Amino acid sequence: MTTYEKYTWVCTGDCDALIEYTIKDGYGWPAGVMDLTCRCGSNCTLLSVEDATIPPSTTTKEDNMETTIESDAFHSPAVEYNPNLLVTYKVLHGYSDPEFTTSKVTSLEWDLHNGRQSQKRLGLLESNINTVKDIITEAYADSEDQETLRSIADALGIELVRTVEFTATIEVSGTIELNLLDDYDLETEITDNLYVDSQSGNIEIGDTEICYVREA
Repeated sequence: MTTYEKYTWVCTGDCDALIEYTIKDGYGWPAGVMDLTCRCGSNCTLLSVEDATIPPSTTTKEDNMETTIESDAFHSPAVEYNPNLLVTYKVLHGYSDPEFTTSKVTSLEWDLHNGRQSQKRLGLLESNINTVKDIITEAYADSEDQETLRSIADALGIELVRTVEFTATIEVSGTIELNLLDDYDLETEITDNLYVDSQSGNIEIGDTEICYVREA
């Protein structure tokens, strides 16, 4: 079986690059010569040399199909936890070019923890704002201090709108071409082909019912 070794280096210059080489056994650095120069021109410090050989798998295709992972993160017990391990990752900035940065595992753990806490806090604040919105929209029409309510709504980004259920009666007149040779039913023809629509994006048609059809 072919064996491999992974060499991990860190640049001592300003670029802070983390460099990894995975090389077949026999093609690595000669004994006693463990130097590397970064693209920025600075010397690199060797962090570790690890066995990177992937053992042959005896798992069949059927075994793979039956394997499930119960958590979002996959943890291999063969990988020893190292809180001081340097990890290089991509930082996204929307549509602009991403940047690469290197941090210790401990720093990433705190970033992830703070991100989860911020997400929980954001969800709580959004729930509170929705509660305030309901209070304002219910009280606004009868309030003697609508100006204050508008100021609170503006500060929280609340749009002062409310949903009103309505019913309306529409009387429609028109013409329809019917084949006299067919056995037709006027009410069925109108009911199956007439519908109500709205030209306003603020109006949502929930249900329509044609109650009475007659020839004029």
